[in-house]
Amino acid sequence: MRLAKEVNIMANPKELELLATGKTLWNNWRRAYAEIQALEPDLHEADLHDADLKEFDLLNADLTGANLRGADLQGANLREGDLRNADLRGANLSDAVLVKARLRWADLRGANFCRANLKGADCSYANLRGANLDGANLDGVNFDGAHLSSSEVGDADTIRASR
Repeated sequence: MRLAKEVNIMANPKELELLATGKTLWNNWRRAYAEIQALEPDLHEADLHDADLKEFDLLNADLTGANLRGADLQGANLREGDLRNADLRGANLSDAVLVKARLRWADLRGANFCRANLKGADCSYANLRGANLDGANLDGVNFDGAHLSSSEVGDADTIRASR
C-alpha cells in the first residue's frame, strides 16, 4: 500500500505501520483483537493522501484532521468514524459505510459517495461542493451549515436528511 512519505507523528505509529501492511493484515488484526476495539485506531492527522484503503475496516477510527485527499476508500467500513476536519477532496467513498460518522467541517469537495451509507452521519459545516451522492443513503444526515451547492444528489435517499 502506498502511504505518503512523511507521516504526521500525531497518529499512532504502530497502527500506521500496520495500516501500511495492507487490507488483509489490518482487517485480520481488527478481528483478532476485537476486545480492544473500544480503543479506536488512532490515525488522527495522518497523511494518507492517495492511499489505497479499499475495503479496510476503519470502524470507530479517529481520522480527525487526516489528509485523505484522493484516497480510495471504496467499500471501507468507516462506521462511527471521526473524520472531523479531515481532507477528503476527490476521495472515492463509493459503497463505503459511514453510518453515524462524524464529518463535521470535513472538506469533501469532489468526493464520490455513490451508494455510500451515510445514515445518521453528521455532515454539518462540511464542504460537499461537487461531491457525487448518487444512490447514497442520506437518511437522518445532518447537513446544517453544509455547502451543497453543486453536489450531485441524483438518486440519493434524501427523504429524511436534515438541513
